[in-house]
Amino acid sequence: MKIERVETFQVQWSPDDQPAMRSAFVRIHADDGLVGIGEASPMQGGRASLSMIDNDIASALVGADPLDHAVLQDRLLHRLVKLGPEGALTGALAAIDIALWDLKGKLLGQPIYKLIGGAWRTSLPFYASIGRNSVGQRTVDEVCRIVEARMRDNPAAIKIRFDNDRTKLDQDIAGDIEKARAVRRLVGDDFPLAFDANNGLSFGGAIRVGRALEELGYWWFEEPLQHYHPRELGALAQKLDITVSAGEQSYTSAAIVDLIDSGVRMVQPDIVKMGGITGLLRCAALCQAHGVELVPHQTQPTIGHLANLHVCATQLHATKPCELDDPSSRRHAIFANAPKPMDGLFHLPTASGLGIDIDETALEQLRVR
Repeated sequence: MKIERVETFQVQWSPDDQPAMRSAFVRIHADDGLVGIGEASPMQGGRASLSMIDNDIASALVGADPLDHAVLQDRLLHRLVKLGPEGALTGALAAIDIALWDLKGKLLGQPIYKLIGGAWRTSLPFYASIGRNSVGQRTVDEVCRIVEARMRDNPAAIKIRFDNDRTKLDQDIAGDIEKARAVRRLVGDDFPLAFDANNGLSFGGAIRVGRALEELGYWWFEEPLQHYHPRELGALAQKLDITVSAGEQSYTSAAIVDLIDSGVRMVQPDIVKMGGITGLLRCAALCQAHGVELVPHQTQPTIGHLANLHVCATQLHATKPCELDDPSSRRHAIFANAPKPMDGLFHLPTASGLGIDIDETALEQLRVR
């Protein structure tokens, strides 16, 4: 089997979606008729990643053996390293890698988790990841109403995200803490909670918020500082009792090593940003070797989500639930069997590859490139 063609496209989920709000998908066609699908990082609609695939990557894949996915990824990363090595390039390679794993599973007639080495669990709990809680977006009462609605899905935990402007730190520390307190009162003392600052705090601000979260019994404190300061993240992790996590914006295994070396003990790389399934498996090996928790970030609810579930199912020490973003039409609009939680769990498909099917008629209506 050889790669015959690489197809890239965006999907516009609603008529008012701007290009930066669309999803970026890749399909790899083999010469025997099999097709694998992958997803690139959604940043700015994944346009930069798709452009790299079209102009710099696709021609190097045609004629290659799709089972050489790790070799192909490393060869392309090093060939194109001066275009990155982080961000759009690793997002493009992630989409290619996921599609090749999907193709590999279809060729061998096995779900991806079987090809990785088997699942410790095929029913995975999730946490509801709730964004848009920053100043000017929702009041305390509005945050609580959204949390209450998401609790009806029976999540194993709740994470509230503060989508801050990264150029303006410490904008509303008192308001953020007030919202954290209100959510704790709503769900009770024992329900697991997490707080995602989205790089919106200074070191001193993070100490103040972190101490409040400790008193409130939150499980983890995600990305309190700018991602490009791993040493400061490690220093903060050592100063606070709450688990400080980072890694959503770590795009290579070397960047994960920098976080671990700094003292961060919970890392959160994203499968559609840092090399796909192959990249996330390499991170898993690093985490296991260093005794660090791997809790992947993942907010794309279909292809990226399924790819992430396949990897998480194979991890021996899975300490936290898998992430599930705010509800969106992206969960089902073009998929015949989109993943949906049942009784608080995602059940891995037993079909080959990722285990997801595209409704081609629906896709043609929403496809924009």
